Amino acid sequence: MLDAFRVEVQDSGPDDCQVFVTGELDIATAPDLRMTLYSAVTTYRRISVDLSNLQFCDCAGLNALIGAVRRAQAHGCDLRLRAVPQVLARLLRLTHTRGAFTLETNP
Repeated sequence: MLDAFRVEVQDSGPDDCQVFVTGELDIATAPDLRMTLYSAVTTYRRISVDLSNLQFCDCAGLNALIGAVRRAQAHGCDLRLRAVPQVLARLLRLTHTRGAFTLETNP
C-alpha cells in the first residue's frame, strides 16, 4: 500500500533544514514539493531533501526537483538529495540528469 504524499520541513540548525518527502511524487503532488522547496530556499542556506520514503517519481516530480536545485543555486543555497530510492535513481540515470544534483552519502 502506498503512503499519501507528504512533505515536511524540519529545522536542523540555524541555516539548515531537512525536507522529508513521503509517498508518490507525480504530476498531482509535484506542485506541493516545488512550493515547499522554493520557500525553503528563501529561508535556509543548506537544504537536505530526504527521499528515503519516496515510493514513486515521474517526470513532473523530477522537474520539481530540478527547478528547486536551480533556484537554490541562484540564491546561493546548497540543496542536496539524501537516501535516493531506486525508482528515482533509475529516472536520473535514464534522463541523464544525475549531474544536476549533489547526493548525500549516508555515514
